[in-house]
This record gives sequence, C-alpha cells and structure tokens, in this order.
Amino acid sequence: MESIKLRKITSVWVITVLILFIVSITLGILMRLNQGEVISQSPVTFYSNLTTHGLTMIGIWFVAGMAAVNYLMQRYIKTSYAANVIALVFTVIGVLMLWTATFIGKFHAAWTFLYPLPFKEMGAATWATLLFLASLTVLGIGWLIWSISLMTQILKKYSIAQAFAWQHFKKNPKVETPPFILISMITLIGVIACLFAAVVLLVLFYAEYFSKGNFVNDALLMKNLTYFFGHTIANEMLYLGLAVIYELFSEVSGRPKWKTTWYVALAWNFTLIFVLTAFFHHLYMDFVQPEGLQIIGQLASYLASLPAAGVTVFSVFIAVYRTKIKWSLTNLLFFIGIAGWVIGGLGAVIDSTISNNIVLHNTLWVPAHFHTYNAMGNVLFSLGFFYWFSTQFSENSKVSKFTTLTLTLLLIGGIGFLLAFYFGGADSIPRRYSIYPSDFPMAAPMATIGATFATIYLIAILIFFFNIYKRCLKILFSPS
Repeated sequence: MESIKLRKITSVWVITVLILFIVSITLGILMRLNQGEVISQSPVTFYSNLTTHGLTMIGIWFVAGMAAVNYLMQRYIKTSYAANVIALVFTVIGVLMLWTATFIGKFHAAWTFLYPLPFKEMGAATWATLLFLASLTVLGIGWLIWSISLMTQILKKYSIAQAFAWQHFKKNPKVETPPFILISMITLIGVIACLFAAVVLLVLFYAEYFSKGNFVNDALLMKNLTYFFGHTIANEMLYLGLAVIYELFSEVSGRPKWKTTWYVALAWNFTLIFVLTAFFHHLYMDFVQPEGLQIIGQLASYLASLPAAGVTVFSVFIAVYRTKIKWSLTNLLFFIGIAGWVIGGLGAVIDSTISNNIVLHNTLWVPAHFHTYNAMGNVLFSLGFFYWFSTQFSENSKVSKFTTLTLTLLLIGGIGFLLAFYFGGADSIPRRYSIYPSDFPMAAPMATIGATFATIYLIAILIFFFNIYKRCLKILFSPS
C-alpha cells in the first residue's frame, strides 16, 4: 500500500514539474525576444519574469531530483510518505506565493535577490518583497523537512561510516554501500547545509525589513550567504540526478549493477568538501572579501569538477564502450545529459579562473555554462527518470520514432540556444540587460536566434510531456 501511495505522489511530482517547466521556458523565450527587440516589455516586467524564471527553474529541478531519489530509495530503506506530501504541498504553495509576488506585485530583484536589492526596488508593490521572502521561507521549510527525513532514514539502516562508504577504502568490506546511497547521503548533507544558510539569510532579511531602518545588514555577509545557498543547491540538484544515473543506467542498459569501489567512495567524499566551498568564485569582484577565501574558491572550483565528473564519465564510458547494450529513451537522455553536464562544467571552470572571470563574469558566458549543465544536463537526468518511471507500469521503453523526433528537436534546440549564449559571452555581451545598448550590435540578433532555438527545445519538451502525462495520470488514478 505504501509503495502505491509513493507511486501516485511521484506521478504528481512528474506532472507538476513538467507543467512548471513549460511555463518557465516560455518566460525565458519572452525575455530573449524582448532582448532581440522582437517584442517590447517594460524593464519591471522583464526583471519580474527573470526572477520568476530563475527561481522556478532552480526549484522544480531540485524537487524533481528529490522525487526521483525518494522513489528509488524505497529499494533500500523505507522513506516517509508524510515528508513527501509536506514537501509537495509546501512547494505548490511556495511557487504560488512567488508568482503572486512577481506577476502581481512586480517583485523583480532576480533569482539571486542580492542584498540590498529587495529593499531598493522601484515599481514593485510594497507587500511584494515580504511575500517573496515568505515564499522562500515556505519552500525552504518543505525542502528541509524532506531532506532531513531522507537522511534520517538512511542513518537508521547505515552507520555514518557506512553511509559515507568509508569501509570501501579497505578490501572486502563486510557491508556494501550502494553508490546510490553514498551519493544521496553526500548530496543531502550539502542540501541541508545550504538550506540552513538560507534560514540565516532570511532571518537577517526579516530583521532588517521589520526594524524600519534600526538594523542594517552587512552586504558582504549577505552575499556570501546568498551564494552559499544558491550556488550549492544548484549543484546539489545535479548530484541528485547523478545518484539516479548510478542506480538506473546499468539496469536499463541490461548491464551488471554498478558497485561502490574505493575510488568511487573517495571521489564522492571529496566532492562534499569541494562543492561546499566552490561558491566563493562568485565573489571575486568583491575585493573586500578575504584573499584566502578567494584562493579557496579558485581551488575548489577546479577540484569540484574532478572527482564526481571523472568517476561518473569513466563509469558510463566503460558501460557503453564496445558493449552491446539495450538503448531506450531513458539511457539516451542519461548519456546525452552526462555530455551536457561535462561541457557546462568546463564552461564553468573557464569562468571560475580568476584571470578569465574578470572578462567573462558579467557576460552571457555565465548563463551559457549554467544553462548547459542544466537544460542539457540535469534536466535530461530527470527526464530520463520520468520516462523510466512512467513506463514501469504501462509499456516497456524502447527506441521509437517518438524517441528519434524528441531527441532530434531537443539537441537542435538546446545546442542552438546555448551557442547564442556562448557566442554572446565571447563577444562580451552583458547579461541581465532587458534591452541592449547600441554598443553591442550583435546582442539583439543573438537573442532572437537564441529564442528561436529555445522554441524548438520547447516543442521537444511539449512532445515529451504529452507522451508521458497520460501514463502518469493512469498511474495516479489506477486503484493498484
């Protein structure tokens, strides 16, 4: 009975995420069309859409990864259905509050909501800032309850040492820690840490908001907290997707299940350290930041990309190299997603190099690498799970004309959309502009090209959605 309930709520997650994804992509296309001077939005509308697009995207792909991990976790431990429901309810309420603050209240301080922007907005309703902060509070509480619940359940079966797979540093360990459990544990710790940072950040925002000028925050502290939360959760949602790949890739490919080795355990233990300190590369331009933290950010940005990426790419390569495997839409999405993740990661490493960052930091190169390892990386991880999940209770997954069409449109749309960003960044076109000045003659054409390819990407997602939602509805309303 419990697995049936879990199956049904996972179906709700899948449908909810895909609907919100379609809306968010549409907002992104409208922004690029505005930058391309094809349509005309007021600056307040543009930045309200930017805020909605960014935060919704981060939120939905985080919960998509959590829903996938939560579902697969039942293979090893009993998860809390109540925590899952709380997270779903809080996510829906939080998103509605966020959209009310941005669409109606015109809150437009961007997804990073960098201090003191929320208190300095022009054209926004007086209540919008408070509702925006409240929406983040609701989302954070729901996600924190869910994350702590999952980690607690893991620790009921595995000791801390076993959850971190430390016994695999020795030969023939008595207890096997599945890679899925190891990666989930590492990721959940990072998620919980950044959500606690968000709690501190929100408390400080509330303190200044209600003090009526008697309390003023330190801008550097607020920026550190903001990026520790924002950068970390954006990376941790990638690792949730990787946990799913470690669990399912070999299974759907008809290959032996992956096991934890000493180098897998070592790589992911180091990943925990690096991912929690890489966010400092967002503060290179803040020259009052202690130099030691900048050095840590530089080193962690390089090193964070090595353990998890190196081991995962090696494992996938070995699984497919000169090996006959059963290809389906699931493992094709996983495979392409790994490539997108690595390419986006390389773009991030280039940007996080201090000498390059001075040139690239406030250009379109930043959304280029970020969208690469999300739109063509992490999103594909979750879409692969969605498809696999939907076919478990209806029909077997197989490569078909639908698969070929979806992947073709996805690749053409995604690559074209991203190249417009990369070329724009290489041409020093700034990011976050609603309308580009005449100093950047290629900016508007690049934006229009990006919007065109993003529309092709959206068509692929719509095909995927209409193919999958019927199966999920069948699961949702099935008596067993």
